[in-house]
Amino acid sequence: MKSNKEKSTASPSSGKSRNRFLLKYLGLILIGLCIGVLVGAMFVPITGAQKNIPAPSSTGSINDPGLKPVSSFEGGQRYSAGSYSVIVVSGSYYEMGRQYGGLMKPELNAMYQVLTSEDEQKGYSVEDLRNISHSPIELLPQRMKEIIQGMADTSGLSYDDVAILYYGDFFHNALPPAASANGCSFLATSGSYTTDGSMIVSRNLDVNDVDQVFDPYYVLVVYRPDDGSNSIATIGPAGMRSDTLMNSKGLIIADDNGMASGGETIRGNRPDYISDFFQFMLDCSSMRELDDDIQGARPNTAIIVNAAGPDVAYSYEETVTHVGPGASNLARRSDSGGLLVATNHFVDPSWGDITSQPPASSYSTTYLTNSVERYNNLISQATRYKGSIDANTTMAIRDVLVDNGGATVRHADFDGPYSTDLQVVFVPQSRMLWMKVADGTWQNVNLAALFGS
Repeated sequence: MKSNKEKSTASPSSGKSRNRFLLKYLGLILIGLCIGVLVGAMFVPITGAQKNIPAPSSTGSINDPGLKPVSSFEGGQRYSAGSYSVIVVSGSYYEMGRQYGGLMKPELNAMYQVLTSEDEQKGYSVEDLRNISHSPIELLPQRMKEIIQGMADTSGLSYDDVAILYYGDFFHNALPPAASANGCSFLATSGSYTTDGSMIVSRNLDVNDVDQVFDPYYVLVVYRPDDGSNSIATIGPAGMRSDTLMNSKGLIIADDNGMASGGETIRGNRPDYISDFFQFMLDCSSMRELDDDIQGARPNTAIIVNAAGPDVAYSYEETVTHVGPGASNLARRSDSGGLLVATNHFVDPSWGDITSQPPASSYSTTYLTNSVERYNNLISQATRYKGSIDANTTMAIRDVLVDNGGATVRHADFDGPYSTDLQVVFVPQSRMLWMKVADGTWQNVNLAALFGS
C-alpha cells in the first residue's frame, strides 16, 4: 500500500516468480475477509431482550434451545442459527484444526473448487496457486501452521490446498485481471456518546460484489486453546485469514485499506501483517499490550489498523515507506471525547492534507472522495445520537446507506460494483457481539459465555 507500486513480470508457470508476485501484491487482497480458521460462536436473531447463551461444556456442547445441533467431530461442535454455521473448537492448535476441518469439510472443499476453477480461467493452475502461497505460509507462526495441518488431515485437502484457501481472498481478487480495491469503515463510541459511557465498536467490511460468492460460507468461530492463551472469535468465509477478531479480554482488532493515502508498495521481506492479528489476540490481554504489539510490528503494506478495548480505542495509520511531512511511518489516533472514526484515508494531521493530494496510482479520486464522505457521515450520525448510543442504535447507524447519510455501500457506490458484505457491532465490556452478512439479518451472541469468561 505505497505509492511506488511494483510491477510483476512473473509468468503463470514460474513458481519462484509467483512467490514474488504474492509478496508484492498481497496488500491488494480484500482487507476484510476472515480466516474462518478455527473459532466458533453462536448466533441468535435479535428479538427483544438480549439472550444469555450458556458456555460450552468440556465436550464443547452448548445447551441452548436457540441453536440447532448439526454435527460433532472429535469434541468440536457444529450448530446452525438461521442461515449461519456455528463452530466451537477447543484443545491444542492441531486438535482444533482437526475439529474445524472435519466439521467444515463440505464448505472447505466447495470453496476450494470455486477458487481454483475461477483462477484457472485466469490462467493460473493449482500448482501456480500453491507456489504463490508457499512463501507467506512459511512465515506464519508454528501454532497457525499446526491449525492448517489439522485442517488438512481431516478436510480431505492437502496442506498446500488449505494454504490456497487461507489466501483465498487474494487469489479471488488480486490475480490479474484483478478486481478494484475494497473499502471499509470503523466507529468507536464511548463516554458522553453512549447511554452508560461504555465502549461500543462497529465495523463495515466493504468488498467487491464478486466476493458475494463467499456469503453462504461465513462462519463465526470461537477458538479456545488449552495452552493458556486468550480465547478468540473470528468472522469470515470458511478457511480464510481473518481481519475481524475479538478475544476473551474484550479486545477487538479490524483493518481498513490504507493504500489510497499510504501508497501501494508491498514489502516482500515482511510477514503478512493481517496474519499477525491472530497472534495479537492470542497474546494480548490489555490495550496497552495490544498497542505495544501493533506499534512494534512492521506492516508489509499501507494499512489502517483499528483496535479497541473496554476503555480506549485507537486507529493506526501505517505506511511501508514515508509519505508525509512527519518523521514516522505510523500515526496513532485515539478516541477523542468518546468518538473515533476511520474509513480509507489518513486523517492524522502529521501526514499533511492527504485528501488534497492525488491518490495512489490505481485509486481514483472518486474512491478517496467516497472515503471522506463515509467518514463525515459516521461523525454526523454519532453526533446526532450522542448520549443515546447503545448496541441497537449502532446497528441502526450501520444500516444507513451512504446516499442517505451513512457509511454502508450497495452496488456501485464507488469505483465499481461494491457492497457491504459484513457488519459487526461489539461491546468490549460485556463481550456481546452482533453480526450481519450482506443483506441478511443481525444476529447476536454472548461471547463472554462462549469464551468461558
